[in-house]
Amino acid sequence: MKIIKVASYEEMSAHAGQIIINKVKDHPSSILGLATGGTPLGTYRRIIEDHERNHTSYRDVSTINLDEYVGLNEDHPQSYHMYMKEHLFSQIDVQPQHTYLPDGTAKDLSKECQHYDQLIEKLGGIDLQLLGIGQNGHIGFNEPGTSFESRTHVIDLMESTRKANARYFSNVNEVPHHAITMGIRSIVESKEILLLASGKKKSSALSRLLEGNVTEEFPASILTRHPQVTLIADEAALSKSQI
Repeated sequence: MKIIKVASYEEMSAHAGQIIINKVKDHPSSILGLATGGTPLGTYRRIIEDHERNHTSYRDVSTINLDEYVGLNEDHPQSYHMYMKEHLFSQIDVQPQHTYLPDGTAKDLSKECQHYDQLIEKLGGIDLQLLGIGQNGHIGFNEPGTSFESRTHVIDLMESTRKANARYFSNVNEVPHHAITMGIRSIVESKEILLLASGKKKSSALSRLLEGNVTEEFPASILTRHPQVTLIADEAALSKSQI
């Protein structure tokens, strides 16, 4: 694992954004795996700024997101479909038909999960997967105890995860209890992974990632076995690690 230590969230975002920009410049038809939440917002702003200033094009890029809440349609203000439109897709020239997220309103969620894995295979796999890390070590919405062999599946969200995401809703009761998430096996089959972490709240998780054992009770630990992972983390997130 390559570790890039930076001073701040802004520096982390700038580094991450530039890695993605360079990937697209070198390979204009890249398959990008994208994430949601607070961590990647600065990265997406960097991509948008570069697109406006330098006209880096995403017309031939395909994107595939990690997850979506079960029960939220794509027009729901807190759906990840809407998040991606608002924070990235509407501000660059990516083609809507080349952007993919799970359908959280599918009548047959099992078939939707199978379809999503088939889609990844059809696209030829993910070239660069952007990830954050949960305080309990989750990646995507793969909670502790999820099998390392898991493919896209429906997950029961832990109360800690629902509480962490409650800031995006009126209250925690509005946060869905389930999500469709790309599985751990699906994630680690990505050719390259870019892991971001910022702030003291992530310091215990990073310490366990970098110094603990590989175990399904801490899903992110599997990333230490991937041959092409870059971790970009600020000083606060690395404050409990021996780096």
